[in-house]
Amino acid sequence: MPLSSGTVPDPGWAQSLLLNSIDVGLVLALTYMVLLVIGERRTLWMVRGLIVLMLAAAVSKNLKLRLLSFVLEKLVVGSAVAMAVIFQSEFRRFLEQVGRGEIMQLFEVKRRSIPKPDSVIDEIVDAVKELSQNRIGALMILETDGPIDEQDVSVPGVQLNAEISKELLQTIFQTTTLLHDGAVLIRGSRVAAAGVILPLSERTASRQLGTRHRAAMGITERVENCLCIVVSEETGSISLAEKGILNRPLTSSKLKELLEARFSTAVERGVDAPGLRSLGRKIKSQGRVLVSRLLRLPSSTSQGKK
Repeated sequence: MPLSSGTVPDPGWAQSLLLNSIDVGLVLALTYMVLLVIGERRTLWMVRGLIVLMLAAAVSKNLKLRLLSFVLEKLVVGSAVAMAVIFQSEFRRFLEQVGRGEIMQLFEVKRRSIPKPDSVIDEIVDAVKELSQNRIGALMILETDGPIDEQDVSVPGVQLNAEISKELLQTIFQTTTLLHDGAVLIRGSRVAAAGVILPLSERTASRQLGTRHRAAMGITERVENCLCIVVSEETGSISLAEKGILNRPLTSSKLKELLEARFSTAVERGVDAPGLRSLGRKIKSQGRVLVSRLLRLPSSTSQGKK
């Protein structure tokens, strides 16, 4: 019998919607804790990939696409097992904290070890000062606004993802090490990679400038969102390249002043732990995009153009 316009909606529908909302919220909270435990940029993409597979499996199951749902469910299980093996130390720490009832401390782990921008810059400047005094050549790339694409460099080098320290930077550029002949990529408060080979600038430069200076000019010409520190092996002079222009020679105090003006905000973005508000905004925006694509609704930008 068809329902009339005055029929009261089934209360079970509202209860089902509430339970589904709670279910989704708990899954998002659990995912957020896992992301906090892992906390690395490259590995976060793997977690996001697993989340996409899980959402695709759920959607295909609701749409009763049996074969696709079966394949996606097997992929989700296989991916979960693979990630458990890859991140066994992180998951072990996560399970230990959950077992001890320290769930709230999961949200405080990253905040305790956040380095300050001043300390990061001090470590870089102190390392550059020591390298300059000992006339050890060095080349450092500092990301200022977003990551550098691997296509912008000749060789991406060796991934390190280590906390910045002057001892680490000085050790890398020792001539007896395998990674000294290349650049160090600094992302936020961490050394992302070492042994990075940069493209050389095609501009004519002074004869006093060596390969490191041409490489610093070349990468900053190609990529605007980076700075490049150069320590000359012959003279020990310090230079800072930005947008293809070399600022030289610099003292350690002048270098610190320039980095505080141009690099401190990048350090703050790099070390800032993801907050619940930013996570909520991202989930809300991504949810709108997903819903609009599933329902094939026009986006707000296209509506504005019309």
